[in-house]
Amino acid sequence: MSTSSGSRSTPTLVPAASAPDGGGAGSPPAAAPTAPATTAPPVAAEPPPPEPSFAAFREVPRTGVIFVTTEARRRGFDPVATDWCNLGQGMPEADALPGAPARHEAVVIDPADQEYAPVAGIGELREAIASLYNRLFRRGMPSQYTADNVAISGGGRAALTRVAAALGNINLGHFLPDYTAYEELLSVFRLFSPIPILLESERGYAFSAADLRREILGRGMAAVLLSNPSNPTGKVIGGDELAEWIATARELDCSLILDEFYSHYVWRPDLASQGGISTAARYVEDVDRDPVVILDGLTKNWRYPGWRVTWTVGPKKIIEAITSAGSFLDGGGSRPLQRAAIGLLEPEATLAETRAIRAEFGKKRQKLLDGLRDVGFTVDLPPEGTFYVWASAQHLPPSISDGQSFFRAALDRKVITVPGEFFDVNPGKRRAGRALEAATRFRRHLRFSFGPPMARLEVALERIRELVADAARQG
Repeated sequence: MSTSSGSRSTPTLVPAASAPDGGGAGSPPAAAPTAPATTAPPVAAEPPPPEPSFAAFREVPRTGVIFVTTEARRRGFDPVATDWCNLGQGMPEADALPGAPARHEAVVIDPADQEYAPVAGIGELREAIASLYNRLFRRGMPSQYTADNVAISGGGRAALTRVAAALGNINLGHFLPDYTAYEELLSVFRLFSPIPILLESERGYAFSAADLRREILGRGMAAVLLSNPSNPTGKVIGGDELAEWIATARELDCSLILDEFYSHYVWRPDLASQGGISTAARYVEDVDRDPVVILDGLTKNWRYPGWRVTWTVGPKKIIEAITSAGSFLDGGGSRPLQRAAIGLLEPEATLAETRAIRAEFGKKRQKLLDGLRDVGFTVDLPPEGTFYVWASAQHLPPSISDGQSFFRAALDRKVITVPGEFFDVNPGKRRAGRALEAATRFRRHLRFSFGPPMARLEVALERIRELVADAARQG
């Protein structure tokens, strides 16, 4: 449509896609309106679904080793990976050592052993364990262990759980720091009351028989649970001091529950001269009357952690009680592996294995101890036993000067450690002010294992040196 001069009309809007190449006669082509450029708003990410919850079940906390391993897995850790250095898990290298007996590489199963094992374990293994203790530690003593003084379990924690389930309505002493798994173990069973006993780093974590007497009488304790050698500090109660502990327990009728899973990893010269094994079995006078309960197994001292063959040694009446507990807790261990374990417990084979451990792990102990000190860690007590170094990061650069920050920074370098706070055993979180207590006690500590092969330790120490150097440069 054409318009005369001065006249106005309403234009016809033509969609840009269908507009003609030209307008009417004498009219320029119609230009389609241009919309301003816009950016589509980002689509909000869907929030993750909430974690499911179940009214019947509580949140069960992870022990220290499970926690650190889970965190490492989130960063790609795999137990078979060769690029990680696992100084967190309490597992000794399980390959052949110079001078040690040949490693078992196959287990032949007798058809009769396809059946359940007795809850207390097969009689032949129980007798072999009693004989081992008698021949190595009780020669010439009138009171001797028998199979009735031994019960077999499917792992160390299973053995500890049986013992805990058999305890009565008592006060049970336990030490700080100590094995992380004790925390939940001491929370589950409600008949006994856990009583914490603080060990002081300034005293090298020492605790004399006089100290024990004071605690038993002052707190009315009927039993004391401890790892000896101590996990994590490496402190050993041994020799005359251990004899005095047992005499005190005998006099006051206080049961000593001794986790001796590291008793063949002994570095104190006076104890190493006793064949390299420190055990309360040397000092028990009457095996059926002295209130001494010993837990041990193939896990550490024979370096067969995957077998899960462990035992409890003690007075017959106590063994009967923990076997009854085992009947409803776990039902007993593996019959074929119990059978295979018998040959490992010959005294000469046991001593040969212990000598090999002392030679090879002694070198690794010194390597790790020196390496950690060189980069600025403080070691309260050079380990007298176990295959751990308990060290404080307090004097490292500020960004890595506590256990958790060092642990997470080390994960970035594919090195696994365990922060010290996990050894602040606090059953049921009953102690108030846990955060403040941890800050003043174990928050700056870590536990480092020299269980892995020497080559892994050397790689780990090099990565730790680089981590500390980088943290120092960054201030």
